[in-house]
Amino acid sequence: MTSEAGVAFPYQNPTWRDVAPVTDDARVLEASVREPERFAVIFDRYYGQVHAYVARRLGTDVADDLAAETFLIAFRRRERFDRRSGAVRAWLYGIATNLIRRHRRDEVRAWRAAAKLPAPLPAGAHDDRVTALVTAQGASRELAAALAKLNAKDREVLLLVALGQLTYDEVAAALGIAYGTVCSRLSRARRTVRAAVTNPSEDAS
Repeated sequence: MTSEAGVAFPYQNPTWRDVAPVTDDARVLEASVREPERFAVIFDRYYGQVHAYVARRLGTDVADDLAAETFLIAFRRRERFDRRSGAVRAWLYGIATNLIRRHRRDEVRAWRAAAKLPAPLPAGAHDDRVTALVTAQGASRELAAALAKLNAKDREVLLLVALGQLTYDEVAAALGIAYGTVCSRLSRARRTVRAAVTNPSEDAS
């Protein structure tokens, strides 16, 4: 059987929807070690979110492959998941982020290209609005240029919060870093983005 993305997965079979739902993701994942069809619950729950996150960073063409690969890797590694390390959702975003890193140059090129396109400058770029500004489609030239110039690790944290809508704890779990590191990287990234959209230069591109 194939997923909604048209990709065949080994854990899917015609009877998976008859499996009694379990609300706790970690319990579902643990149960899938013995009953592989249960992994489809995790797939159904999070595939759309992961795909959307990858698509907004790298485009829909790449997102199809990377989202599918994320869940294939998760399925193969499901026995090694440790619920003490964080939420299943964060674990999936961590896998997706590792895959995205292979395309880092493509992503930076895309932001640089967006920086050359005319777009209205959003007003009022405070910390609580930075996440709303960070989309490739709606980014101003100044914002896109700032994202392209960000340190890769800072940009990664900012986009997990802005596009993935992960909590700080989830970002820490996804990237395997300390909570304080998430805060410092995010603060640094937000300062850069805030400065770019509130004090745009003539040569922002």
